[in-house]
Amino acid sequence: MYKKSPWAAVCVLAFGVAVGTLQMTAVVPLLPALQRDLHTSMTSASWTVTASLLSGAISIPLLSRLGDLYGRRRVAIVSLGLLVAGSVVAALATTLAGVVVGRVLQGFAAPLLPLAMGIARHEVPRDRLPTAIGVLSAMMGVGSGGGMILAGLVGGGYQALFWVLAGLAAAGTGLVAVFVHEPLRPAPGARPDFAGAALTAAWLVCLLLAVSKGTVWGWTSAATLGLLAGSVVLCAAWVLSARRVAAPLIELPMLLHRGTVGATVASLLLGFALFGVITTLSSVAQGRLGASVLQVGLYLLPTALLMLAVSLLAGRLMRRFSASSLVGAGSSVVAVAALWLSVSHGSPATLYGAATVLGLGIGLGYAALGTMAVQHVEPAKTAAAGGVNSLVRVVGSSVAGAVTAAVSSGAGAGWSFAVSAIAALVSALFAFAQGALARTPALVTAETPRATAGGAA
Repeated sequence: MYKKSPWAAVCVLAFGVAVGTLQMTAVVPLLPALQRDLHTSMTSASWTVTASLLSGAISIPLLSRLGDLYGRRRVAIVSLGLLVAGSVVAALATTLAGVVVGRVLQGFAAPLLPLAMGIARHEVPRDRLPTAIGVLSAMMGVGSGGGMILAGLVGGGYQALFWVLAGLAAAGTGLVAVFVHEPLRPAPGARPDFAGAALTAAWLVCLLLAVSKGTVWGWTSAATLGLLAGSVVLCAAWVLSARRVAAPLIELPMLLHRGTVGATVASLLLGFALFGVITTLSSVAQGRLGASVLQVGLYLLPTALLMLAVSLLAGRLMRRFSASSLVGAGSSVVAVAALWLSVSHGSPATLYGAATVLGLGIGLGYAALGTMAVQHVEPAKTAAAGGVNSLVRVVGSSVAGAVTAAVSSGAGAGWSFAVSAIAALVSALFAFAQGALARTPALVTAETPRATAGGAA
């Protein structure tokens, strides 16, 4: 199948990743409508965003591991099926609780990127792999920007948006089932680390709940400090558990390996920067400029278009430049866009200009992050490595919403954009640092067997 037409499968997988990412940001411009239609506060309505990010952060390592063990194509179809189910539940819901339940199910689409990268690593010819992974990775950025555009194009209440998402997810499920074929490669004797999944879920819930509610409860309140302390304790328990089981949900050596830690930190901070910029931009556009949901989507249209255009050039770029240098360059460009907005964000021209620069930077960074994350791991662990990378990206995105909202309400939108700029700059430093480490003899020697294994695969 792939030898005859590898791009048919890559395009189908890219569509699935884009649809799975749309739901992450599509709700952001609709928060005022959700607050009104569900008769709730803005803080409570924001949980329609947080719930999806939470379940996504939890499901990424779990479903990525299940994909390694039982087949990534099979798990990808299940993930898209849960997105369909969650969209239908949210569309039919008339209460906040019902919408949140639907959003939790939608969050299980988050692992589609690492699953797709795992399929591509095994099935796409080696000379086309950088382009394939670049396109798949860029779909995270395209989906993030496209979600807000979709919300504006659909218009109306939240039900219409969720019905459209259900239709797109159903189409993606069918396309993956028909066009993507992956020989089943079971891992004998291995089993999912459900204890690790439970501990991961627990400490992430505590951390993100504290961050999202800190501005309401107070950062020094007993509830916030208790949740933060609980997060630390549960994270420590997760680390101990991961060191004792044969096949942990997240392999700590992979997470901390000198060849991947740069990609991990860069992904965390770049996800923070992107989500911080688009959420603050949405708030500024609707609050200061009186923009409609559709107009907010149009402001972000250059971002989505540039991300897609750059992703199509990813393979050619990665034949000339290292993945880490592209991530570093992309992060630097994102920092420029965020700094621009921190200084000036009071006119439509400024928003359009900065959104264009943002799209160029995110397109470069996201397209190369996938390769940067997996190039130093053996093929059998590609989905797991991609899962870790996607996990920290989602965590960064979810933290960004709460942090930038707190900064914006306390110090103004300019400072909120500045925080995102700092995150992007630090992301660039880590990416360039990993590129420098990759050129050292110790790392090259350590990774040579893995590179050989990847070529043999």
